[in-house]
Amino acid sequence: QLQASGAGLVQAGGSLRLSCAASGRTFSDHAMGWFRQAPGKEREFVAAISWSGGTTLYADSVKGRFTISRDNAKNTVSLQMISLKPEDTAVYYCAARFSRSHTVVGGTNYYRWWGQGTLVTVSS
Repeated sequence: QLQASGAGLVQAGGSLRLSCAASGRTFSDHAMGWFRQAPGKEREFVAAISWSGGTTLYADSVKGRFTISRDNAKNTVSLQMISLKPEDTAVYYCAARFSRSHTVVGGTNYYRWWGQGTLVTVSS
């Protein structure tokens, strides 16, 4: 089970931190990802991190502004977002895929388990 939190309304240029708590499986056996879905759009990849935290991957649209991290001792993955833009407005989902590889992937079809989503709204 994945439980995302950190929803909020923030002005453009502001910051927000999302967290996702995992339970029910061995967290360190899973790569983790963040995805988002804006109204009327398809769900898209945002960031991913390997099981160890040693490898990360970002969508070009968030590179340099978002940082994904994980704490395997606490079974959590976080997404620190800075310099937010109105186009970052979306429901954000955390997701997990069973993988002990040091590479990470961004496609939604690679991730088997999904959280319920948390809404981020960035006003202009």
